[in-house]
Amino acid sequence: MDAFSDLIRGVRAHGSLFGASTLSPPWALHFVDGAPLTLCTVLSGAGWIVPEHRPPEPLRARETIVVRGPATFTFVDEVGTRAEPIACGEHCATPEQGGTRHRRGWNDPGEDDCGGDAGGAGDAGDAGDAQDAGDGRGATTLIVGAYPVRGEISRRLLDALPVVLRVESGGAADAVLDHLAAEVSVDTPGQQVVLDRLLDWMLVCTLREWFDRPGGEPPAWWAAQRDPVVGDALRLLHAEPAAPWTVAALADHTGVSRSTLAKRFADLVGEPPLTYLTRWRMTLAADLLVERQAATVADIARTVGYSDPFGFSAAFKRVRGINPSEFRRTATTLTGLRN
Repeated sequence: MDAFSDLIRGVRAHGSLFGASTLSPPWALHFVDGAPLTLCTVLSGAGWIVPEHRPPEPLRARETIVVRGPATFTFVDEVGTRAEPIACGEHCATPEQGGTRHRRGWNDPGEDDCGGDAGGAGDAGDAGDAQDAGDGRGATTLIVGAYPVRGEISRRLLDALPVVLRVESGGAADAVLDHLAAEVSVDTPGQQVVLDRLLDWMLVCTLREWFDRPGGEPPAWWAAQRDPVVGDALRLLHAEPAAPWTVAALADHTGVSRSTLAKRFADLVGEPPLTYLTRWRMTLAADLLVERQAATVADIARTVGYSDPFGFSAAFKRVRGINPSEFRRTATTLTGLRN
């Protein structure tokens, strides 16, 4: 398991988190949910993404923009559009609110509705003239995937991203767009599952390209994964975080001296190997404390590599600023309020 795979594993499209619409100008779709991550791409046409408190970003055909919440944003045909904003979110997908009649998320040509997946966050809409959308003149086809981000593991990925990132056409994501275009043009059994997985694939391709862009500043762990020594060490730490790792053991597995590994790891990742391991264990533990309510603190400690629950609690408080039991109570309360 590599670091990126670990961090993105909790970021998944699921059912209602997909929306697509064919729009004719003028339009203004205000995405009000403030999802942790929202991916926007257009199969044809163009528009503008206007993030809250941020400058507008053009979105042209086959380009992709990812917006990091909790700020909201608007998709418009042009900056300063005369269209009245349509609030798109959990209510946008019901017909009485202007929403789609179809759970699959694709509006029928000629129908004046706000296309999106029924009951979901990240729904998109048809804010323009239905006949224009039906005959395709000046129409823009928008695809939106809104991603919940559950747990502390995936939040480490969010911390590495700006509020808005864009990836131009011509990269690996183009192949995914071709599949998306084919899938949304039909209504077939199992379509939602296919769309979810395509959106996940699209997000992975988009983030890879953004991290690898010329002149970019990817997080240290991203670049370090490609180092033949440090990359191997990171994969070991992520594959077996509970193992009794020492710098010497990691050095043996990566085929270098202890001093070489320690220096190279610190230079590329920005901290010593065992410091990185401790922080990663505490991130895993934070999620386990919430997910496994029946487990004791001692159980969680053993799961992440600590035989002594007191040593684990001290490490958790040192890294997270709160002891495990207090963290569990607070996180469980917040989860209950959100639900």
